[in-house]
Amino acid sequence: MSVRWGVSVVLMLGLALSAAGTAPEAHAEPESPVTPAPAGLTAAEQSAVKVVDGFWRRHFTEYFGRPYTSPKVSGSYLGTNGPSCGNQPAIAFNAFYCRPGDFLAWDENLMSTGFQKVGDSWVYLVIAHEWGHAIQARIKRGLTAISIELQADCLAGATLQGAANDGLVTVEPGDAQELARTLEAAADDYPWTNQKDHGDAQQRISSFNTGAAKGVKGCF
Repeated sequence: MSVRWGVSVVLMLGLALSAAGTAPEAHAEPESPVTPAPAGLTAAEQSAVKVVDGFWRRHFTEYFGRPYTSPKVSGSYLGTNGPSCGNQPAIAFNAFYCRPGDFLAWDENLMSTGFQKVGDSWVYLVIAHEWGHAIQARIKRGLTAISIELQADCLAGATLQGAANDGLVTVEPGDAQELARTLEAAADDYPWTNQKDHGDAQQRISSFNTGAAKGVKGCF
């Protein structure tokens, strides 16, 4: 599939490969708890959780006028040996947000395969996308888009660009190219990137670009 990359992917967003040591606290919500990251996460996963949660702790109330609480992070599992969501068992090569349990989980095989193909950008995008579903669960139902998966991609773009703007992450050479390859991999036949549920690569790139360029408000 031929993809024309949006300007915001190639030029605007350099996806961070590590959390910044110190960030400005101008927009922080001091009473909002930090989500605990379980033991056993890779360094990239720990960093992504810290960055994505940090962005929403700073800005959720600003956008939605209500307090923010972090979703739980169940972390990684292998194959189908993961947490169930209601009556739904975990699926191999998948990442998901469970609304009834308010938690995120992902198959480590999905993360490691994407990491080997692309780099840390894969990890950041997966976690930011699933966190987007947690945000959808925290807002008024009328604000949720008909295509909730593409809206989650938009929120991922807004989150990662916003975190970079806030200084929560560092920009490193080659990050934009990694991100481009990550979005292109959205056409792969994994449950997490199934076109029937999530849209094709072109749609996902467009949604991510909208969030990166217009911010959280551009996703609603």
